Amino acid sequence: MMIRTVYMKKIFLIIVLLSTGYSFSQETNIKLDWLTNLEKAQKISKKTGKPILVYFTGSDWCAPCKMLKEDFFYTKEFEEKASNFVLVMIDKPRRIDIISEKQMKYNDNIIAKYNKQKTFPKILILNEKGRLLDEIDGYNYLHDTTLHFSFINKYIK
Repeated sequence: MMIRTVYMKKIFLIIVLLSTGYSFSQETNIKLDWLTNLEKAQKISKKTGKPILVYFTGSDWCAPCKMLKEDFFYTKEFEEKASNFVLVMIDKPRRIDIISEKQMKYNDNIIAKYNKQKTFPKILILNEKGRLLDEIDGYNYLHDTTLHFSFINKYIK
């Protein structure tokens, strides 16, 4: 009985240590400069020659959006590639305290123009004039970002 208790304590300690290490490894907290205005992004795109990457998200309700943020956007690999794009995030939250009413109306207009099917998550690549070059939508529960990285790699010079 005593040996079993010792083993159980060791197993419990290992589980605690592994889960703590895992949670710290997930907290990359990469900060990128995401714009929330497409017209501003177009001006920057004209000056820099960079394509515009538009990310449509439902930040407070869309489970695949939350997963994609963690698995794709919050990675070192994306951080290294992000400088090749002008980044724009268009959020469609359900809670009214996340973004201003003015921003919500603006986002609704952008969604009506570029995301008519209201698919979340969705990533677009636009040129400096706002013309759609490419798009990818959805995310799977397998946490496989291969398609997303292949998608953006096509537009990196």
